[in-house]
Amino acid sequence: MKKNRFPRIYLMVVLAVMYLPILLVVLYSFNESKITSIWGGFSLTWYETLFRDKAIFEALRNSLVLAGLTCLASAVIGTLGAVGMQRLQSRTKGPLEYISTLPIMIPEIILGIGFMVFFSLLGLPFGMTTLVIGHTAFCIPYVFMQVKARLVGMDKSLAEAARDLGAGEARVFFDITLPLIFPAILSGMLLSFAMSMDDVIISMFVTGVDVNTLPIKIYSQIKFGVTPEINALCTLMLLATILIVVLSDLAGRPRRRRASKNISQETMELQKEELR
Repeated sequence: MKKNRFPRIYLMVVLAVMYLPILLVVLYSFNESKITSIWGGFSLTWYETLFRDKAIFEALRNSLVLAGLTCLASAVIGTLGAVGMQRLQSRTKGPLEYISTLPIMIPEIILGIGFMVFFSLLGLPFGMTTLVIGHTAFCIPYVFMQVKARLVGMDKSLAEAARDLGAGEARVFFDITLPLIFPAILSGMLLSFAMSMDDVIISMFVTGVDVNTLPIKIYSQIKFGVTPEINALCTLMLLATILIVVLSDLAGRPRRRRASKNISQETMELQKEELR
């Protein structure tokens, strides 16, 4: 039978649509011409211009600080919420879990307007404080859902055995529960960090005149046209993302190898027992 080539062609088209614009951004970041649509030759001029732009790096610093504070606050609140929700035995557990994930489903423009009105009523000055509160509110569900899914698959007998041996609730949480759910917490923190770094709409409603984040800075410049300086910035951020992914993969290889070795050893032991 002849092989069907349609899946391969479809996959190639999807990959081209996804990655071709990114490759064009990287390519035109080395464009000597100021007009993005016209290739004027290879040059590093726009990278030099980018590194001399203090406003861009100030906005990047604000975004990194904001994303760091947001992911830390989301990790603490989301983890405690998921652990507390697991122990809750009530009819309101289902509705409460649904309400906890609402910030993901509500359009960002509605959240932004709601935060702006709420902070105005409280009299909070718009700036980094309101940005952290707003970003934490819509990033908590990412940690909450990751930890909740991990708690569902966790063996409850481990915590029960620790209690039988005399451990208190705090000791059980820090010695048993927390190490087991830490990968889920880390995954939720990474999602929160990425969502905070990427947010534009909510940030525009709750930021102040003295605090400018990188997405807002880029958006304000794009309104007057995409410059090769923005392409250079996007290229550097893409390289940083790829580097983080590669380092994460290299760091996780020894753990995966140990897990695979343990599984293979357990399989061999089971086969030996069956032969006996």
